[in-house]
Amino acid sequence: MKVLANDGISQSGIENLEKAGFEVSTTTVAQEQLANYINENKISVVLVRSATTVRKEVIDACPNLKIIGRGGVGMDNIDVDYAREKGVHVINTPAASSQSVAELVFAHLFTGVRYLYDSNRNMPLDGDTQFKKLKKNYAKGVELRGKTLGVIGFGRIGREVAKIALGVGMKVIATDKFVGKADIKVEFYNGQFINIEIETESMEEVLKHSDFITLHVPAQKDYVIGKVEFDIMKNGVGLVNAARGGVVNEVELVNALDSGKVSFAGLDTFQDEPTPAVQILMNPKISLTPHIGAATNEAQDRIGLELASQIKSLLLTKKN
Repeated sequence: MKVLANDGISQSGIENLEKAGFEVSTTTVAQEQLANYINENKISVVLVRSATTVRKEVIDACPNLKIIGRGGVGMDNIDVDYAREKGVHVINTPAASSQSVAELVFAHLFTGVRYLYDSNRNMPLDGDTQFKKLKKNYAKGVELRGKTLGVIGFGRIGREVAKIALGVGMKVIATDKFVGKADIKVEFYNGQFINIEIETESMEEVLKHSDFITLHVPAQKDYVIGKVEFDIMKNGVGLVNAARGGVVNEVELVNALDSGKVSFAGLDTFQDEPTPAVQILMNPKISLTPHIGAATNEAQDRIGLELASQIKSLLLTKKN
């Protein structure tokens, strides 16, 4: 059986599938040619990340497709319910990238509190002529230790973020419509660890009391953070979105940055991805990354191996 990993897959995932007898292609097929390629090459499994979409039209056009796999958490680029109605398995890897996304959140937080988003732009330009001025400009950073981090969405990634925050010495407050409380295990050297139970609060409580806010929610019809939510937040709050584009109203975010309501933002996902608004890209108070939350070697290895395991379980078990 043939597997098309249209947005790539780790070498460990390829090797795992090939050992089981699958033929794996990592050819990147243009979106408009995807259905033709699947049919002409008798593809049984198509694997995507965020770049490729698998909508109703592709599913209808490819009757021999058995599995659609998403290397990551969110599956808003796949018509999941429709595929399953048609008897196509849809799989993803919800746990594989949690640590990587959580660490990127803190990369943005550390960048924000020490003005790295701005100093990294200005030091190459003026560092040799205005060193003392730049030093003064960036000399009012703050520490994360002792501050309150608000986590909106307390699933796997939100809990990994909480774990790092506790290790850094932050206070954690969280909100989630479906989670009442969660045990966070913080591990240390020599097998030592502590468990901390965090009970979730209302959205309003999180917005009111957080010094920094990070989002970990799926794509939604409406904004999770808009003008009303910004108005409730503390003055000078920092905001990070490494979840999905469109959960933060970016027009209101720019307004909040301009007014000083929000001191800085870290964005890994964008409302108009993959062509983010110029007002976002050029804003001097935003730390920017191009949707790389899961893009670490370790996470990609875990994703590839987890996809391979699920594919073998679904197809080889049935075959046997």
